[in-house]
Amino acid sequence: MDIFSILTMTGGLALFLYGMHIMGDGLAKTSGGKLEGILEKFTSKTSLAVLLGAIVTAVIQSSSATTVMVVGFVNSGIMQLNQAVGIIMGANIGTTVTSWILSLAGIESDNFFIRMLKPSSFSPIFAIIGVFMMLFAKSTKKKDIGTIMAGFAILMTGMDTMSKALEPLSSIPEFTRIFIMFKNPVLGVVAGAVLTAAIQSSSASVGILQALCLTGSVTYASAIPIIMGQNIGTCVTAVISGIGASKNAKRAAIVHFYFNLIGTILFMGVFYTLDMFLNFTFLDYAAGAAGIAVVHSVFNITVTLCLLPFKKWLVKLAMFTIRDSSTTQEDNAMALLDERFLEKPAFAVAQAKKTAVQMAAASKEALFKAIELRHKYNDITAENVLGLENLVDRYEDELGTYLMKINNSELSHSDSQTVTMLLHCIGDFERISDHAVNIMETARKANKKDEHFSNKAKAELDVYESAIREIVMMTYTVFADTDTELATHVEPLEEVIDHLNDEVKKKHVKRLRKGKCTIGLGFILSDLTTNYERVADHCSNIAACIIQAKEDNFETHEYIDSLKENDSARFNKEYKQYRNKYKL
Repeated sequence: MDIFSILTMTGGLALFLYGMHIMGDGLAKTSGGKLEGILEKFTSKTSLAVLLGAIVTAVIQSSSATTVMVVGFVNSGIMQLNQAVGIIMGANIGTTVTSWILSLAGIESDNFFIRMLKPSSFSPIFAIIGVFMMLFAKSTKKKDIGTIMAGFAILMTGMDTMSKALEPLSSIPEFTRIFIMFKNPVLGVVAGAVLTAAIQSSSASVGILQALCLTGSVTYASAIPIIMGQNIGTCVTAVISGIGASKNAKRAAIVHFYFNLIGTILFMGVFYTLDMFLNFTFLDYAAGAAGIAVVHSVFNITVTLCLLPFKKWLVKLAMFTIRDSSTTQEDNAMALLDERFLEKPAFAVAQAKKTAVQMAAASKEALFKAIELRHKYNDITAENVLGLENLVDRYEDELGTYLMKINNSELSHSDSQTVTMLLHCIGDFERISDHAVNIMETARKANKKDEHFSNKAKAELDVYESAIREIVMMTYTVFADTDTELATHVEPLEEVIDHLNDEVKKKHVKRLRKGKCTIGLGFILSDLTTNYERVADHCSNIAACIIQAKEDNFETHEYIDSLKENDSARFNKEYKQYRNKYKL
């Protein structure tokens, strides 16, 4: 084997790993945050969690990525440790799908249809279609599908290149002796674990083993221990991701390690004990790509079935290994913004949106509590408003930083729109919480001076505040549900609030002239109405941003002007309805 063969083999390996990487990324982009949502919601039953873990891993082609996500979910507090165990077990089964796809490379037949099942036959077609879609498709989703197809073609080309480069090795005695050494189960396990830990993908390391098997030099006696070791090596990624995480997240990572370690020990113990009595002759046969897929699947399915009833013991073992500390106090306020999700940006975007919805809820609560203080002031509620405003400030800082990190990743068009929309909206929610503090301080000032509005002024402010409550509640729903239809109702109400603002001030001036109100109360009223009106403006910005996000145009003022001009009949109708609803 000369230097050119080594270069060909290395190049084939590079293509194989790159193809697997871009195919996985394409699949993750296409699924968006949907798989993450499914993982969160449908893990109440262990059997269902195992199934979901297998499906998600089969889709994104990486058990490591699934496990890292699970560690992130546990760290965020959105998934319990016992829920995570089922998904981790299922991920080991899902990763076997890749080995079955790669095993198709060994198909030999003269039949046209059977030959077309061979990756070397259909991957060029995938490459042509995929590249065509990437270059010429207008839809982002079609471009992502094209990326998946092109990634698969690159993966299979790399596999084929590796296999052909390795073929001459079958006639070299030294190469054959290396695999005789791996017949020692311990050495085989260590070799498989080290290789997989180095490239951080059991699917990729199994693919490399399948390519080696095509030389005819690898027997089942050597292949089986290596496969066992590959399952241990794949735990490295999750263990690394657990560093710096919460204790439960570290436990989720260690459960993955224990599951594969105990499974390997049990499987090898039983298998080699039976071999002593039954003398498995197939161990000396040359392993094929399909045989590797069979061993990989049998091992993972058997181990999952055996250890599934002992799920609670795995959790207890993890908790015993990583014990609670009485001095540890974890802050879960920003836990959803986990750095682990950045590996798959689509999931990170979904977590960022959830965090932004929490921020919006805190902003809304701060405002509603501040409005309550105008009716009945107390220091505890005032402190709550300040606390919520500080929380919203922190949300804005950390969420903004996280979104910028996401923006540095390759995003689908839809995810890119979401990130841009969130960056626009979080500033408006932060300003709403600032206005809540202003309203609280105005209420505090009125309470200290013992200033009280007349009954008419109170009634007018009640109407005004009802309109503010409605627009804020509506805007929160629009943002949380990305409801573009409901968003169109915000602007007519905002126009009515502008009108209310003018009316309340005019009526106050009339009372002031008649001597029915004081100048001091006038300043308090002005502070309140100014803040209310600006809150409505921010609500208008958020609603317009949600609508404009779908059109990749974030010129909110331009949109609002066009809404009044192009849809004036509907706009005027809704405006009149709100005017009638909020009459002074």
